[in-house]
Formats: sequence, C-alpha cells, structure tokens
Amino acid sequence: MNAPSELSLSDLVIERVGFGIFVVDRDFNVLMWNRFMQDHSGRPAAEVVGKSIFDNFPELPRVWFTRKLESVFQLGSFAFSSWEQRPYLFKFEHDRPITGGVDFMQQDCTFMPLMRGREVVAVCVTISDVTNVSVMQREREEAVVKLQEYANRDGLTGIANRRFFEARLRDEYLRWQRYGGDFSVLLFDLDHFKTINDEFGHVVGDTVLRVMAQRVGEAVRAQDTFGRFGGEEFALLLPCTTLQEAMVVAEKIRKTIGDTPVDVEGVSVPVTASVGGAAARAGVSAYEVLINDADAALYSAKRQGRNRSVAFT
Repeated sequence: MNAPSELSLSDLVIERVGFGIFVVDRDFNVLMWNRFMQDHSGRPAAEVVGKSIFDNFPELPRVWFTRKLESVFQLGSFAFSSWEQRPYLFKFEHDRPITGGVDFMQQDCTFMPLMRGREVVAVCVTISDVTNVSVMQREREEAVVKLQEYANRDGLTGIANRRFFEARLRDEYLRWQRYGGDFSVLLFDLDHFKTINDEFGHVVGDTVLRVMAQRVGEAVRAQDTFGRFGGEEFALLLPCTTLQEAMVVAEKIRKTIGDTPVDVEGVSVPVTASVGGAAARAGVSAYEVLINDADAALYSAKRQGRNRSVAFT
C-alpha cells in the first residue's frame, strides 16, 4: 500500500468510503482491500492482499461465494446479493444494541466485473452495512404481525373476535365442501348475564367474561377456534368433530363455566351457560347456515330452562 501522502484522489475515495471494497482475481486472491474491510475484519491490507480470500477467511460460505464470483467471470455482468437472501458475507460486528435481534452486520453485496478488453480479469466486491435497514424492516414486520393479531382479537377477553372466527369457519366450510369429513360449531352464552351487570356492575361483568373466556380457552384443543360473538355470546369451531362428539364438548364447557363461581371484588358470582350445537351435513349451502342452526339450538336450550346443551336436529 502507498503512504497516505502518495495516494491519488481515487485511492483516497476508495479508502474513505463508508462501505467495503475488495477485489479478487480468478484464483480468488485478494488484489485490493480498503479501509472499511480492514477496520471491520481486523485484518490490514498487508496481511490480506496477494493471498487467497479463503485462506484469510475460512468461515466464508465458500460454495456460494465461489459460484457467485464464477458467474461474474463467465458472464461479465453485475451480480447482487441482498441481506434478505443472505444476511451477511463476512461476520462483521455491528454497532446496534444487542436487542436489535441480529448477531452480525447485515450486508448487501455487489459483484462488479473488471474488464480488460473483453476479458474479465477480476471482480470488485462491495459490502454495504444495511443493519439499520434490516432491523427497522424486521421491526415493521413484527409490528404488522402484532397489529394483525390485535385486529383478530377481542379487546376484552383476548380470544378471537367474530370477524376472525367467521373467517376460520368459512375456511373450514370450504375445506369440508371439497374433502368431506366432519366439523361442528357450538354457540353458547352466559345465562341471565344482564342480571349480573345490573346487580354487580359492569366491571364485575367484564371480569366474569374474561374469566369464562380463560376457562373455556384452557379446556379446548389447539386446533379449535374459540371466539367471542359479542356481548356474552361465544362460539367454538370444532374441526374433524361429529355432532355427537361436539355435544360432549358442549357439556364439558357448560360444566367448566358453571361448576365454579367467579370470585371478583369480594363477591362470589354464580354463572351458568346455555349451549347450542350444529354440524356440517348434506344440504348446508353456506357456512352461515351452521351459525343459524347452532343459534336455533342455543335458543331451544334457553326455552327449556337454560344451563343445558341442545343439538340442532
């Protein structure tokens, strides 16, 4: 390397730019190594130039990197690799907090052919530090996922809201139309819930709803979809479940809700539930029909005295 006073303006630019630049020949020997590469690798140019890049950095993804370089030598065209495709080429440290979720500097890499006449004699590789960009994009993606999750959740109970439940029911209905099999729907609500609100207040009523949702949520399967339809009414989608099996679940839910009063603010609040069940069957023309069937069974349970389970027939 020349002394700083002997560097040309172009050499000074290459040395001072805020991204890595190095050049390799057809034998993968390093011909140039700028200040960025030196500072982040801890290897001065004197140790690297004239030697194989793989001897100095055995941790490089040799197969991928070789293939990338050889394509540039053969085709004579630029190549690019985004951090989204491969997070980094060199394991350089970054200056982000460890909470950023990345272990090493995230890098975009450009591979530029250096021509002598029509022959590619070397490849110039640039390394751009895009750690901040990658972290911000990950944070945005995580935020979108959380917002989507919030959009699908009932604000009071934390379980699925009606929109999400009906979307899952529609998907299950379409699957059933195509492949057959069984699936069932349960609708249930808390008996005389208005009386609970009137007697104990809405704060207690909200607590009762949250506790009931938690109890039922712990009692159902992971593949089931449990949602709040609104007010004190809830719904449960049971894939691969016959009506007979669904009514066993309905009784389990009814007992889960009714066997233990809810203790809140020093008050023991007795709660019971009525449940209606319906199952996919020939002639069901839309998933909404199942909701109507289960709703009819639910109101039949209420007319029969509440705190019971009734199947639609």
